Amino acid sequence: MEVYPAIDLMGGKAVRLYKGRKEDVKVYGEPLRIAERFAELVDKIHIVDLDGAFEGFPRNLSIVKAIIEETGLSVQLGGGFRSYEAIARAYEIGVENVIIGTKAFDLDFLERATNDFDGITVSLDSRGGRVAVRGWLESGIEVKEAYELLRNYVGRFVYTSVERDGTLTGIEEIERFWEREEFIYAGGVSSADDLRRLAEIGFSGAIVGKALYEGRVTLEELREVAECSRRG
Repeated sequence: MEVYPAIDLMGGKAVRLYKGRKEDVKVYGEPLRIAERFAELVDKIHIVDLDGAFEGFPRNLSIVKAIIEETGLSVQLGGGFRSYEAIARAYEIGVENVIIGTKAFDLDFLERATNDFDGITVSLDSRGGRVAVRGWLESGIEVKEAYELLRNYVGRFVYTSVERDGTLTGIEEIERFWEREEFIYAGGVSSADDLRRLAEIGFSGAIVGKALYEGRVTLEELREVAECSRRG
């Protein structure tokens, strides 16, 4: 089990949304300063370019580049990666994993991306058991059906419970439906017990955002649980 602290970018600031609604936003400060604090305890963080997610192309790559260069952190990055050129640019600035959401269902595009770049990750954003696409504004096919389709191309997924994202209400009740792929959970993680439960279910990692910003849990606590899960 790995813990990935999250930084969501909007308008150049670190923010959190409530259930993915851009009109319900809380600003937490300067992304680089936050990343520097995370870098004291972890090697890798999760970043979402929310402007990119809503507009369809990344808008905050300069901030991501500064974080990578000034902190040495590894970064997995999502938000608006709907063109080959955008993915290429992210890898050029040092991103380790580009996360594709909406565009993953263009299988020709996904095949080209996975052939040309290492570490491509698919985001399965679930609302009521169906995949939410285009900045979580529309619903697509069932999550399990999407997984079965896309696992032929990638071995790394982020599963996000949209209805719990930013709510601090705890994790979704979910049964494992994946096999040996790397599966990372996001949405509602607010305690060390949530992380233990995710490890029991079989998730390989968890993304934690608002709970850290609001002081509901510390990164030290989460790291301890993650290390215990790795030791078995």
